[in-house]
Amino acid sequence: MSGPVLVIELAEAVPHSAIQRLREFLVRSSARFEEKRVGEYDLHIRADSLGITDTAGVDRLRPVLVSFMGPGIGEEAIFGAEHADEADQEPLIGFTPTHAVDVIAFCNSPVDHAVTALLTAAIMDVIGGVANAELREDQVPIVAGLPGIVATTTDPWPAVYGSAELLREWSKQSGFRLLK
Repeated sequence: MSGPVLVIELAEAVPHSAIQRLREFLVRSSARFEEKRVGEYDLHIRADSLGITDTAGVDRLRPVLVSFMGPGIGEEAIFGAEHADEADQEPLIGFTPTHAVDVIAFCNSPVDHAVTALLTAAIMDVIGGVANAELREDQVPIVAGLPGIVATTTDPWPAVYGSAELLREWSKQSGFRLLK
C-alpha cells in the first residue's frame, strides 16, 4: 500500500554540507537507514524521534523514502516529469524550482501521514525550501488560516505551499491527512 507524499521545492541545489547534516539527522532518527545514493535514503523512521508518541497501535517504525532530485543529483527526468504539469510556481513561491526532495511514506495509516508531514518539516529545517502539498477540496478551508502559508492555488488542482511551521501546525489538526 502506498502512502502520502510531500515535495520540498528548492530554488537551487542543496550544498553538500547540508546534505551531510541531513544524512546525520536521518541516521539518528531511523532504526533502519540505507543510502541508495547520495540524496536517496530508504528509512524506517522512528515516529517518536519526530515527537509522535501515539501511534494508535501501529508499529512506531515507519518506512519512508527521502529522495533528492534535479540537475546533478537524482533523476533529472523524474524531476522534469513531476514539474511538467505544475503551474508556474515563481509567482506563487518566489522562485522556479530547480531541485526538489520527495518524502514518500510506504504505508497509509494516520501515523504515516503525521510522520510524512513532520519528517518533511524536519528536513526543511536543515535544507530550507518550500513544501508543496496537494489538497482535497474540503482541506482548503482547514489550511487557509494556518501560519506558514506561502501561497495557495487551485490550478491545476488545489495545493498549498508553505513552511515547516505550516506542516507542523496542520499535522495537529483533527483528522489530519495528506493527499496520496
